[in-house]
Amino acid sequence: MDPARFALRLFGRVEAEHAFAWRALQALPRREVVADFHCVTRFSTLDNRWSGFSTRDVLAAVQPTLDATHAMVHCYGGYTTNLPLEDLLSEHALFADLHGGEPLAADHGGPLRLVVPHLYAWKSAKWVSGVELLAGDERGFWEENGYHTYGDPWAEQRFSSQETREAWQVRRAVKG
Repeated sequence: MDPARFALRLFGRVEAEHAFAWRALQALPRREVVADFHCVTRFSTLDNRWSGFSTRDVLAAVQPTLDATHAMVHCYGGYTTNLPLEDLLSEHALFADLHGGEPLAADHGGPLRLVVPHLYAWKSAKWVSGVELLAGDERGFWEENGYHTYGDPWAEQRFSSQETREAWQVRRAVKG
C-alpha cells in the first residue's frame, strides 16, 4: 500500500466520521510499546518493539456515541476482526507503523497494523484501513472462520468451538 493513497477511516457509532491521511496520522504523537506477540498457531515472539500512534489518540478524533461498546477493525483486502472498545482503547494498544525501529513490512501488515498485545495476534489486524464503532459485538472475518470471538492467549481462547464449551462451563458454575 502506497502511503500517499493510505486512509484510516473512523466511522460507525460516532458523532462525526473522520479519516486520517498518512501525513495527518504521522503528525500525531508517537508512542512505543514493547510487548510479546502471541500467534494462535502456538508460537510467540517476545519483547517486540512497536512504534506508532496510541489508539486512544487516534480515536480522540471522533466522539463515540454512548452506545458504542465494540469495534470492527477493517483491513485492506477485506479482512475484519472484532474487539471490545475497552480493549481497543487499552493502555498498550496502538496503530504501529514501525517494528524494531524499521518501517513495518507489507508482509507484516505495513504500512499500518493494529497492535493489541494482550490478545492473540489476529486481533492485531494487518493492513488497517478503518475502525467501525459498533453498538454490540459482531463477528469479523476471522471470527466467522473459526477463531474465538475474544482471543485471550492466557486463557488459550483460540477457536470458536471453545466458546460453546466456555458458555457451558459458566452455566454449570452458576448452577453450582
